Amino acid sequence: MFRGIATISLTASDLDAAATWYTEVFGIEPYFRVPGYVEFRVGDHSTEVGIIEAQFAGSELSRTAAADPARPAGAVVLWHVDDLDGALAKLTTMGAREWDPVRDRGEGFTTATVVDPFGNVLGVMRNPNYLAVHDGQDG
Repeated sequence: MFRGIATISLTASDLDAAATWYTEVFGIEPYFRVPGYVEFRVGDHSTEVGIIEAQFAGSELSRTAAADPARPAGAVVLWHVDDLDGALAKLTTMGAREWDPVRDRGEGFTTATVVDPFGNVLGVMRNPNYLAVHDGQDG
């Protein structure tokens, strides 16, 4: 039934600022723009990351988080990164704040989360299963 993540939706009260911030985080420009929405294709599988202007966000939870970045909300998506410490340093240098510190989850799994300047929780992790699947192993 579940085949993979199709799109990750984030919200921001200032769409232009969020698009600029994520352009720097991802190192690419959005590939799609319409009024109130931008979308990037990111990573090994071109995962779609969309940013919705808060006034158009579909859920009250999303609108609340975008309006008050001190109260982040929503699902946490953890992105595999090769350099967890380097990724966290870049994100915090760019204005994200630590939400959950680096945690060793055992067996090579390590996670951390930050809150972007727009109230979205962004997770990063070292994930040996991701690497095994990507390299064509069972994982």
